[in-house]
Order: sequence, then structure tokens, then C-alpha cells
Amino acid sequence: MPRTKKPPYQACPVARAAAIMADRWSVLIVRDAFDGLRRFGEFQKSLGIARNILADRLHTLVETGILTMEPASDGSAYQDYVLTPKGEALFPVVVGFRQWAEQHLFQSGEPHSQLIERKTGRPVRKMAPSTRDGRVLGPQDAFVRKLPS
Repeated sequence: MPRTKKPPYQACPVARAAAIMADRWSVLIVRDAFDGLRRFGEFQKSLGIARNILADRLHTLVETGILTMEPASDGSAYQDYVLTPKGEALFPVVVGFRQWAEQHLFQSGEPHSQLIERKTGRPVRKMAPSTRDGRVLGPQDAFVRKLPS
């Protein structure tokens, strides 16, 4: 996404989110931020991404309020990239991607990472949309209602 242009107006929330987050690098940068990475060099080393592409994606994530830049926590001249509350709200999205991939993109017995709850040391339970009384919803159980302008 070019720096000078904002995403085109979309009435669909999925389209608006995709305009910012559907890029592979953006999702992986946010994933790494959840894993505690904060510096340009840390992201570059983790992702193996070209500097210009990383700079562009970081700029977009800052511009859209997902990340913010703060003075380095160690007092150096560097800047840290830190998730904002808006960025932290992407946690269920990243977990959803992870859980979907674990279920559908790995062969049985193939090694992969696993998301663990810090407090209990147990794997995080699979996420699923549910009703207010806790019944799991499938795609056939919901529909989109267009709100009036």
C-alpha cells in the first residue's frame, strides 16, 4: 500500500481490514511484535525481509495506528515499535490464523510451534465464534446485516 494513499472507502469491514493486514509481511510483523520484537533490526532478522519492504510495512502499521514508535527502552538512540491497543486487539486474529494453520496446513506429527498460556503452561483452547450462551456457531448459523447509512 503506497504511503501517500489511504485505503479506499469500503462498506465491508473485512475489506477494510484486508486493505491493511492482508499483506503477508504486515501479519508477520504483528505476530513478531506479540512475540516481543520491537526493533527494526529484530524484525528484519526474524523475517528475512528486505529493508525497504520492512520500512514500508512498519510505516503503514504506524500510520494506521497498529504500532507506535517510542524511544528505545534501553536509552539508546534507536526507536522501538510497540503495539498500540488497536494493534493488541489483533491478537485473536493472529491466534485464529495460527489455529487454522495448525489444523489444516500441517501433516500429522509434523513439528510446529504451539501457543501456550503463560499462567498454566497449557495450550490455548481453540477459538470459535459462539452465541451468548456459549453454543459454537458455524457459517450457516450467522448472517451479515447491512446497517443503514
